[in-house]
Amino acid sequence: MTKLRTLSTAGAMIALLSGPLAAQELRFTVWTGNDAHLAMLNGIADSFTATHPGVTVKYETIPAGDYVQKLTFQLAGGNPPDLGWMFENSIPTFIAAGAVRDLAPTLTSTEGYDVADFSEPAMGLWTQGDSIYGVPFSTSPFMIYFNKDMFDAAGLEDPLTLAAKGEWDMEKFREVAKALSEANDAYGFEFKDGQGYDSRIMHAIMPPIRAYGGFAWQDGECGFNKPEAVAALTMLHEMVFADGSIVPPGEQGDYFSGGSAMTINQISRASKMPEAGFNWGIAPLPTGPAGAAPIIGQAGLAVFSESKNPELAAEFIAHMTNAENVAVMAQFFPPARKSVLDSEAFINANALIPAEQMANVSAAIEEGRVLPSHERSPQIDAAMKPRFDAFWRADADVAASLDAVCEAIKGEL
Repeated sequence: MTKLRTLSTAGAMIALLSGPLAAQELRFTVWTGNDAHLAMLNGIADSFTATHPGVTVKYETIPAGDYVQKLTFQLAGGNPPDLGWMFENSIPTFIAAGAVRDLAPTLTSTEGYDVADFSEPAMGLWTQGDSIYGVPFSTSPFMIYFNKDMFDAAGLEDPLTLAAKGEWDMEKFREVAKALSEANDAYGFEFKDGQGYDSRIMHAIMPPIRAYGGFAWQDGECGFNKPEAVAALTMLHEMVFADGSIVPPGEQGDYFSGGSAMTINQISRASKMPEAGFNWGIAPLPTGPAGAAPIIGQAGLAVFSESKNPELAAEFIAHMTNAENVAVMAQFFPPARKSVLDSEAFINANALIPAEQMANVSAAIEEGRVLPSHERSPQIDAAMKPRFDAFWRADADVAASLDAVCEAIKGEL
């Protein structure tokens, strides 16, 4: 397994040749443990320490499901990391709490950085006025991953083929998921990372809600119990409990080991596919009554206010998100830098995904909207969770359950 390194070989050699220097360590929290991701991150650390003798970069992995809670404990407990990855739904909370530093002075003074190269919509969650509280390193649309071998075994056209014919919609998605479950010893579909009933609730429900023309919340109003969302989630509930085509609560399908025929995820997960052992592809999300509704998940880099090395941490973010390193990260994390996103290099960035399928990724970035966020996201999530636990029961009254969700969160909106 690739191990997290704390000092690059190049950086160590320069430090030795330059004489004794005061060592400085940057603690950097991430939620990935993937070998390919870590190798890439270590390479970027190498190029930074090569020009910053005596500096070490220590990446610390916290699982995604525990990330915000454990990070908050570290910050509150006087053991803060210097910088880290941030979820799109968490950054408004951290900004409101004063927990992240303004990066604008460092970024605007770094030679050749070009803040204007970042897409303005992509920067929306991370900026307030002239202040920049985070830099998105991943503006990644959710795509359908499919097991082509299972589609072939069931005698079905795959999602990529159906999308090209204009037939890949929510009704077809339900139809093929059921047929796949019946034809294979596997479920037709699994929510993102098998966490659709827990830490990935919004990833599970927002694709159909937006495809049906609904919303989660806006202008202080809850949208979960509006007709569009009720129709979308009724279909999803029926797929789980009536059709038996979606992995139900308490069970694990695991698309990556052949336990389900389709899942939803971002292109960073392509790094797991060489070990999957089956033919596969990625396709756009199915359309709905409201048409195509691509959904984007964002992750950004932030320096925490309690960092022991805030200026150095900000310099590392400027280094990690310069045009050269954004192009390196683009193999797994679709960029917010327009110059990289619009390049042929991005279309060919991931050797595992054919160029024509990466073109779908580019289109979804340009047309998609980011997942819902709110400065009170932790409170909203905590209030929603038990209500959605009740929704994900076979005998649940869908409309009443969604009314209960809205009642639970109305004080937080």
